Amino acid sequence: MLTPAAVDRAVSAALDEDAPWGDLTSRTLIPSTAVARAELVAREAGVFSGGDVFAAAFRLTDPRVEVAVHVADGDRFAPGDVLAFVSGPARAVLTAERIGLNFVQRMSGIATLTARYVAEVAGTRARIVDTRKTTPGLRALERHAVRSGGGHNHRFSLSDAVMAKDNHLAVLLQSGGADITTALRTAIADLPHTVHVEVEVDRLDQIEPVLAAGIGTIMLDNFSLPDLRAGVAQVAGRAIVEASGGVDLHTVGAIAQTGVDVISVGALTHSARALDLGLDIRVSAAE
Repeated sequence: MLTPAAVDRAVSAALDEDAPWGDLTSRTLIPSTAVARAELVAREAGVFSGGDVFAAAFRLTDPRVEVAVHVADGDRFAPGDVLAFVSGPARAVLTAERIGLNFVQRMSGIATLTARYVAEVAGTRARIVDTRKTTPGLRALERHAVRSGGGHNHRFSLSDAVMAKDNHLAVLLQSGGADITTALRTAIADLPHTVHVEVEVDRLDQIEPVLAAGIGTIMLDNFSLPDLRAGVAQVAGRAIVEASGGVDLHTVGAIAQTGVDVISVGALTHSARALDLGLDIRVSAAE
């Protein structure tokens, strides 16, 4: 998902936004011959993600800048750890600094939060997955960060799978006039066999009619813990069971204990705090 093209597209857009006509400050204050060396240093503990994206910020600013990332995406680090080295023309290093940090801080924050959720469900069958609640234009980067933290990805886009939520079902039933089982069967009858179908329900009595349509995943939305356990028992392995809604670090462990297969967590991408990482720079005259 995180292809070189996706990285360059996101980073180029960020650089264009930040310095549309160049870096006036660096051009004014920094000699063109000055050389900078810098270290990416962790100010707090976390899980790393975004090494290629961090490097791209400098490469796309000036290909003469060299970046050596010393940790892999998914590695844990402690305060004071040096995560990467940067060296090259000082103007370029200073121009790219903020964009490189923005991406690696954001992605490492997502990876770190995801790792906390994954730890909470250890020993259960549940996998932690993200949602489409991502920053517009940055989905590939943010979902890569989820994987760096040990999580998994839901469908990448609306084009990847059929996922019928409450509003879809309301319109479907109103338009077709059929019961839910018949309406779903009719709607998905012409899909290729490779297309996965998921349907959201918010009550236990909706489970059987939906399962009868032959769907692959059933989402139990905002169910209580007793109802989640009852829902898992009712499905009895006939479909993948996903839990959604009301999920946070205090509740996710108990939700996992109900036996669900998947727990989707929007907070992984929409509420993650950027980690405190800094770029410590030394500037010298040209060598």
